[in-house]
Amino acid sequence: MKRVPMTLNGEKKLRKELEFLKNVKRPEIITSLIEARKHGDLKENAEYQAAREEQSFYEGRIKEIERKLLNAHVIDVTQLKEKNHVTFGSTVTLKDNISEKISIYQIVGEDEADFKENLISFCSPIAKGIIGKKEGDVVKINTPNGKAIYTILEVKYIQYNL
Repeated sequence: MKRVPMTLNGEKKLRKELEFLKNVKRPEIITSLIEARKHGDLKENAEYQAAREEQSFYEGRIKEIERKLLNAHVIDVTQLKEKNHVTFGSTVTLKDNISEKISIYQIVGEDEADFKENLISFCSPIAKGIIGKKEGDVVKINTPNGKAIYTILEVKYIQYNL
């Protein structure tokens, strides 16, 4: 399977979720199953069926997270040697040349992306348009909302703490 880029924060977030699922949710579901079994016929026991569905969902999520972590290529942006252009993990300040609006984005892995938190996937149109560019560059990007023109004001290589 192909290695997938991920920031240190993305890895920490997944490991935290995995720990919660294994150490909190899994025991809760097992307790629910034990209690539901006490209520009789398992074929007609709605509580038991619901607990089994919940167990199936969370076990699937545990396997998915373990697979993602196994295939993750964790990048610590603070350790990058060449720090003069936009890369995966960098934080970029952009000025929309039309609206004059200033935006700050960190370029992250697909699973970490959260536009409300200004975390954009390296696969997004904006990230694709600015990766490899330098401070001061003007870039034209085709976005879902039409063509946008940005000036790259600043590129930082910092690791945010969760």
